[in-house]
Amino acid sequence: MFVEKIVIGEKFPLDGLLTIPEKGNTPYPAIVLVHGSGPNDMDEKVGNCYTFKDLAKGFAERGIATIRYNKRTKTYGKEMVKGADGPNLTVWDETIEDAIFATELMKKDPRINPEKMFIAGHSMGAMLAPRIDAEGGNYTGLILLAGSPRKLEEIIIEQSDNSIALLNPFLRWIANMQIKKLKSKLSGIYELSDEEAKKKSFLGKYMKVYYFKEWGLKPAEGYLKALTKPIYVTQGDMDFHVSVENDFMKYKEILADHPNATFKLYPNLNHLFMPTVYGLDITKGVKEYRKPQHVEEYVMDDIAEWIAGI
Repeated sequence: MFVEKIVIGEKFPLDGLLTIPEKGNTPYPAIVLVHGSGPNDMDEKVGNCYTFKDLAKGFAERGIATIRYNKRTKTYGKEMVKGADGPNLTVWDETIEDAIFATELMKKDPRINPEKMFIAGHSMGAMLAPRIDAEGGNYTGLILLAGSPRKLEEIIIEQSDNSIALLNPFLRWIANMQIKKLKSKLSGIYELSDEEAKKKSFLGKYMKVYYFKEWGLKPAEGYLKALTKPIYVTQGDMDFHVSVENDFMKYKEILADHPNATFKLYPNLNHLFMPTVYGLDITKGVKEYRKPQHVEEYVMDDIAEWIAGI
């Protein structure tokens, strides 16, 4: 495979890598890799695991090019929260715009087949992939890795409740007080005006509830129901960030009438599509990813086979 350094964007230029297969039929099909939540690097490093680095290598071995890049909040975190527009940060600034920049860059490369361009969003990236497609990505198909069609605030509250349930009674009491404060901040956000939402803090003085409101007013379900292009939805059943019942099965429900939707649930894999270490115990999340592991080869085999069939 050939790995080339690239830069995407202008106002906030981001370092990235374009990975091109060493063999196969050109022009190659290609995938834009879109990160999960938080200030991720181009490898999507979590603990001692590197999901996007694994995917780039694995897809190249299967004749598929990829582009990955540092997330804007990774490179310009301080500027984004302290700048003039910082407190009013939205997912467009954080994720969507850069994914579209990366897509446009790939489509200009003569080695890439613009008619075989895909987006593979992981976690938060999967939640936003339908919107990215609709707002400028215009992909051949979508790959949703461990995502959710629900609103972000619903998932945050669910994860918090799941964590509390595993604590001892005293710590549970303390955590419940904190969760009540969190829930109160998210309560009624859609009744707030934009200006009110931009002033109301969520975490610290820089994270405002406007972030949740702007995203929530454009839910994934609406984009998914309007979608007719091929879509591949996959998750590990030992994923404690999203759930089989509330997320994977919800995708199946929303896409029940979709003409070309594929669903794949993998046993014993976690949120990174790696073998589970601690099962569904969310309180051991840090330890879960401390063990160096790799994305399972059969996950990439299945996605590559799906792409080849389109």
